[in-house]
Amino acid sequence: MKRIMVDYEKCDGCKNCTAACMQAHRKTPGTIYDLDLGDPENESRNFILKDDKGRYKPLFCRHCDDPECVKSCMSGALRKDEVSGHVFYDETRCGSCFMCVMNCPYGVLKPDRFTKSKVIKCDFCVNAGGEPSCVASCPKKAIYVEEV
Repeated sequence: MKRIMVDYEKCDGCKNCTAACMQAHRKTPGTIYDLDLGDPENESRNFILKDDKGRYKPLFCRHCDDPECVKSCMSGALRKDEVSGHVFYDETRCGSCFMCVMNCPYGVLKPDRFTKSKVIKCDFCVNAGGEPSCVASCPKKAIYVEEV
């Protein structure tokens, strides 16, 4: 199974991963240069936090071995793919109860800012066919994919 890993010591908080995620999941075609960063429909599925010592901490879905989000999802909108090990979200099945958000031990899942009716989470850029956009865009190679 492949997982996104982070070397926190290398991260300088540039947010290239955030912009790349937004670009990869945007609803309208275009380039990164015309991406509207303020549009609530262009939400990133990852976060860069800064701790009290000024260090940056990128947060990504861990696609856990035993995901609490999947166990708490009453509608079956979240499921763990047994082959890839990734946790996928089906918006059409979501009941907007946000139990998954409350039960994610990493605080990564969140309600969308636009409609507040669906969950925003990493999909490992599976529709892109290559490595996740956040990984490809990291100039410091602080974010990488590892076989676990």
